[in-house]
Amino acid sequence: MRKVTICGMDTSSLPKLSAAESEELLRRIGEGDEEAKERFLNANMRLVLSVVGRFSASRESADDLFQAGMVGMMKALNNFDRSLGMRFSTYAVPMIIGEIRRTLRDRTGVKVPRSLRDLAYKALKAREKIVETDMRDPALTEIAEEIGVTMRDVACALDAVSEPVSFFDPAFSDEEDGMQIMDKLSDDRENADVWSERISLAEALKEVPERELSVLKMRYFDGKTQNEISEMIGVSQAQVSRLEKSAVSRLKKLMQ
Repeated sequence: MRKVTICGMDTSSLPKLSAAESEELLRRIGEGDEEAKERFLNANMRLVLSVVGRFSASRESADDLFQAGMVGMMKALNNFDRSLGMRFSTYAVPMIIGEIRRTLRDRTGVKVPRSLRDLAYKALKAREKIVETDMRDPALTEIAEEIGVTMRDVACALDAVSEPVSFFDPAFSDEEDGMQIMDKLSDDRENADVWSERISLAEALKEVPERELSVLKMRYFDGKTQNEISEMIGVSQAQVSRLEKSAVSRLKKLMQ
């Protein structure tokens, strides 16, 4: 086993649990067994390390991210309900990610208004709720609907609290490539490719039936959810979904 040292700990020495052992420990934890809780947390530290790996581009130290991830895992364990029949890792990962992101957000040097930070926190909590319930990453429109604000407000809030990058950071993970982010920036007003694509899109949209085009405009320009559109045009949500998929498929063929 590959040795990794983090927070002064050799991860190759961490214990492993079988499914039966995990289930037994969770049962004992539910009964208030602190020893079982400590053993379970130690055995699941690799889960936190795997999540920390997703933030390798962050300027924060791995130790700090690991500590934040452990806080998230402990919160998950304290709120985990075995009766739901869900694997602990499935339930815990979104909470671990959320705690690490909160740590990164709180340490950014950019001053963000309190109202935006509060809205971003609500949006992240709503996202975690949808992930835990539906086991998928929700769209901005779904998050906006969940907390009762516009999609634009959600996008602005999340963008405001995201970790800033420098124009001089490497554009790719391979730092030896030498290309920086600023080298990848371009002016859309003078970009012939973008100009050409816009013309092609405008021509393709003329070929989309009026009903499908109406759904596209409400979904992608007005930020409406499928449920909102179904109420506005008087059809089922499933029908709106079919119209949207048909329109997108038609555009793809026309653009090709």
